[in-house]
Formats: sequence, structure tokens, C-alpha cells
Amino acid sequence: MPSDKHTSGIRTRLLLQISVACIVAATLLLSMLVVRGRLREHARETLQTDLQHSIQTFQDLQARQRTALQRENTLLAALPTLRALMIARDTTTISDGARDFWRLSGNDLFALADQDGRVLATYSTVQNANEELSAALQKVLFAPGKHYLTSGGNLFEFAVTPIYFGAKESGTLLGYVIGGYRIDHELLQEVGRGAGAEAIFLVDHRVAASTLPDVQQNALLSVEASQRTAPVLLQLNGQRYLAASSDLSSRADVPVHLVVLKSLVAVDRAEAEIRSVILFAGLLSIGVGCVLMLLLARSVTAPLERLASAVQAFAEGNRDYVLPSGGPKEVRFLSATLAEMREEIQRKNSALLESERLATIGRMANSVSHDLRHYLAAIYANSEFLASPTMPPEERAELFEEIRLAVNGTTDMLDALLLFGNTGSSLRRSPSPVAAVVERSMLLVRSHPDAERVTFKMVEVTADTFADIDARQVERAIYNLLLNASQAASEADGVREVAISITGSQDAIAVTVRDSGPGVPDGIRHSLFDPFVSKGKQKGTGLGLTLAHSVAQEHDGSVELVSSRPGETIFRLTLQRHSQGVASQTPHIDDLVIL
Repeated sequence: MPSDKHTSGIRTRLLLQISVACIVAATLLLSMLVVRGRLREHARETLQTDLQHSIQTFQDLQARQRTALQRENTLLAALPTLRALMIARDTTTISDGARDFWRLSGNDLFALADQDGRVLATYSTVQNANEELSAALQKVLFAPGKHYLTSGGNLFEFAVTPIYFGAKESGTLLGYVIGGYRIDHELLQEVGRGAGAEAIFLVDHRVAASTLPDVQQNALLSVEASQRTAPVLLQLNGQRYLAASSDLSSRADVPVHLVVLKSLVAVDRAEAEIRSVILFAGLLSIGVGCVLMLLLARSVTAPLERLASAVQAFAEGNRDYVLPSGGPKEVRFLSATLAEMREEIQRKNSALLESERLATIGRMANSVSHDLRHYLAAIYANSEFLASPTMPPEERAELFEEIRLAVNGTTDMLDALLLFGNTGSSLRRSPSPVAAVVERSMLLVRSHPDAERVTFKMVEVTADTFADIDARQVERAIYNLLLNASQAASEADGVREVAISITGSQDAIAVTVRDSGPGVPDGIRHSLFDPFVSKGKQKGTGLGLTLAHSVAQEHDGSVELVSSRPGETIFRLTLQRHSQGVASQTPHIDDLVIL
């Protein structure tokens, strides 16, 4: 029968299914990585374009608003009332009169300065910040290229227009009118509205205006300034943004940056949806692949499994297992080849059985012929002596006794051969006391010449020795065990003794035979129960232990050598109390090849 290491392993059907699942899973994973990479790259390019558009939108809006401020300032500077106000050159009068012009302009920032650039009046929509605005405006009023004014955390863009009395080319410079607008949340919303972006103005590393929540504003301020340059990915309070920055510091007296951010929430959502679709498609592919593998198994793996079962069945002795006839070309070829191999092995096995049978007969003849010749020679020689008319009666009686022993030995040998040839036939079971069977066997052995100087004793007998046995065969088996024990004990130098004990359990009866002989030779212990094994014995066919072993197997039991050493050898015969319904198949003399 094949060993576990040859029959263990993974089935072809399962291997194919695992392979398909691994291929689909690897393809799915690779597809998800490629799609995610391409999606992120495309989204980043798109977002960068949107952010650049937002910055350009803000710059265009600034240019338009500065142009509008210049026009408004030009219109105001041309008003006679403003010129008259500036001619007065009285600071209080100009400050009071400037309020009406501020309201008229509608700007967030309005200021008037004299011809020397000194700010005389400043008004803004920021409460209580006019004086601070005047000081800040004084610093940047005539700075080249400056268009931004910062004060109290507020950011303004302004424009300056001169006021002339008369024509610009030939008139007198009366002063300057300054108009500006505040950069606030509403303005930034206009900047990012087209691209759906967020915007924030940073003035001297502080937030001047922003569309971001306060929490994300604080997170942005914690990011290093070098990391806010465009394009860059930012993580603000657990949300990812792509940021682009525009440096406006050259137009102001302090560092000013416009940062436009595009949230990646939509991109992440789209990526998750695509990943879900790919995952669903992958799982569907795995399911479809497994179904296809199951269908394929009907034509490929199922014939292979039947072919493997056929090989295993043949190894277990089933020569009639039907081989698969369908499947792919390779499977049909293997099936046909196995059929030919099976027939060839059967032919070779039949030839081997025949040769082994002949060899066994030869071994048996060789073993038996020596003893038969010995007995027949004794009978022949003693018969010649009996023919002498002058032989005394005492010698004639001795010759008759020798002839009787030779005839009995020949009879015992023939009985052993006949019993061995009949083992395996139907048993005639009946409830019998094993103790009585042992007693009869002991009486027969005591009358044997080999047991003349041997002492037999019953050591232990269990109370209940009844068992469902064939008493005749069991008696012969125990007789052979006792005879072997007596022959061994007769060779002992000291005590020549054979002890028998009968023990029982609920299911079995055990007969233990112990002798005081020299022990079983090491060379035959592994083949002790094979036929014609009698190494170290001067006579006998070598069938005694084989017969006992066969009888025990027929009674669902066993014979075993418990121990053996000089002075003590123990054999134990075990019999089942009740028949198990299927007798063990012990060999006939014609089937000795398998022993």
C-alpha cells in the first residue's frame, strides 16, 4: 500500500483553482496600482492647471481693480470741489471734507496727501484703524512698485493719483488722492470660484484673508514656508490638498504670499470608486475562473483523479478497478499504458507465483525427505533384524519399539503436513473450554518421546476459559507450542520444565507457554513463523509454529514470541472469545509464495 509521503500533497483541481485565483489576484493588484498611479498623475496635472488658472484669475482681477481705482481716482482728482479742498491746505478742513469724497468713491480705503506726500486724511471700512493706516500708508506711498498696504492684520491694494490745478502738463500739483480695496474673504472666493479652490493670503507669515476654516489655517501655518511652494501636497487636519503659491512680496513692504489650495477629496473619492469597481471585477473574475476550473476538472482533473485511484486500487490488490477511458489525449495515453502495465505485472506475478510454488514444494520435499528417510531406514533395518530366527525376545521387543517410534514419527509428520494444507478452510466453531483443550494437548505431548525428561506444570488458570473455537485445530496449535517447548527444555543443562498459564479478559483468552531451554537463535527470530524454519533443531518439519500462527489468525488472534533468553523462552497464543464474522485468510500450501 502506498505510504503517506507518496499519497500526500495537493490535488490538481485545487492547484488549478489556486493558480487561477493567484493570477487574477495578481492582475487585480497590478491593475489597481497602475490605475491609481495614472489617476493620481492625471488628477495632479489637472489640479495644477486649475490652481495656475486661479492664480492667474487673481492677477487679472487685481489688474482690473487697479485700473478701476486709477479711473476713480482720476475722476475724483478732476472734481473742482476736491481741488478747492486741497487748495485750502488746512489739515482739519481737508480731513473733514475727505469723508464725503470717501463715501462718494465707495472704496474700502480713501486718503488724501499734500504735494509733499504727507498724508492728511485717511478713511477705511476698518473701524478705529485710520491712524494706523495713515502711518502705514506714509511708508509705502511713494515706494516704487508697491501696491499693497498692510495694517493691523489687514491687507489693502491701493492706487495713487496726483491732483493738479489746471492741466497736468502745465498745472500746479495740489496733492494726491489714494484709493484702495481690502483683500478679504469675498475677494478670495471670487479667485477660487472658477476652479473650486481655497485661497489664503499670508502677510508676514500670518493669515490676512482666507477661505479655509480656522483649524486648517493653523495647520497651514505650521508647514514650513519652503514646503508651500507650488506644486506640493499638503496634509491639513487630516485632509489632503494640492497647493500653489504666488509671491507678492515685491509689491508690499512685508512678505506677502497668495496660496491657492485644491482639495483632493473628490480625487480620493473617485479613486475609491474605481478601486471598488476593479475589486468587484477581480472578485467576479475569480468566481468565474473557479467555475471554469470546475468545468475543466470534469474533462482533465477528474480523469486524473480516477487514474490515481486506479493506481492506488491496483497497489492494494484490486485488479478489476475500471480505468478512465475519457479525458484529454495525455490522460487516455496514461490510462492505456497503465492497463498494459497492469496486465504485464499480473502475468509476471503469475509466473513468479508458479516459480515460488515450485520452490516451496522443493523446500518442503527437501525438509521432509531427510526425516522420512531416517524413519524408513530405521523401519527397514529393524525389519531385517526381525527376520533373524535366533534373535532373543528382549532384542526383538526393542526393535519393535524402534519400528513403532519410526511409524509414529512418520504419522506425526504426515498429520502436520495435512493440517497445514487444510488451514484456511471453514472452521467448525463451538463454545469450548480452552483449559480442557490445553489439558488434552499436554497429555498428548507427555506421551511423545521428546518429552520424557520434561516436567509440565499449570501455573495459572482463569475462572472462565470458554471461547467460540474449533477445538481440534486449537488443540493441534497448542500441541505444537508445547512440543516445541518440550524439545527446547530437553536441551537444558539444569531444570527441564515447561510452564503453562491461561489468562482471560472480556474479549480474549491467552495461553502462555514458558520453557527453560536455551532460547530462540537470533538468526530466525524475524522469520520464526515462516514454513520450514527449524534452525538449531535436530528433527521436525519446521511447521509447528507456522501452524499455530495460522490457527490463531483464523480465530482472530495471534502467536507471538514474548521474550527469549537462555533459561527462559515465552510464547503467547491469543484467541478471541467470540468470532468477528470474518476469518483471517491464512495461506494454503498452494499459496505459500506470499509468506
